[in-house]
Amino acid sequence: MQYAVPRRGVPAAASLRKWALPCTEVTVRIVGAAEGRRLNRLYRKKDYATNVLSFPYGKGRGDVVLCHPVIRREARAQGKSVAAHYAHLVLHGILHLRGYRHERKAEARRMAREEIRLLRRAGFRDPYTVE
Repeated sequence: MQYAVPRRGVPAAASLRKWALPCTEVTVRIVGAAEGRRLNRLYRKKDYATNVLSFPYGKGRGDVVLCHPVIRREARAQGKSVAAHYAHLVLHGILHLRGYRHERKAEARRMAREEIRLLRRAGFRDPYTVE
């Protein structure tokens, strides 16, 4: 676990590790908006901070970068807890490390099904259901 932001409002390291699944080598880094924007611009050519970035470097291994201000803002806008949104995005990033994609509709459906299954196992509701 790496924290590049104050831990206030960020889920505990134990929770983040639990949501990260039994991956052999994954670094989860929590960043602020400036670092999130810089990384997204550098690696995806998009000039804004995004919620999660994944950097694979081997079979199921890599780095997952989570941008706390974006996650907090999205959670509030979506009417869900910060913890629930973090759990979703940690799993989303891990699935990317495992080769899941969502550029095509069929890929997106497959990835969403796996996210929902894993989130339920962790005690969270379907993140795609609007209540």
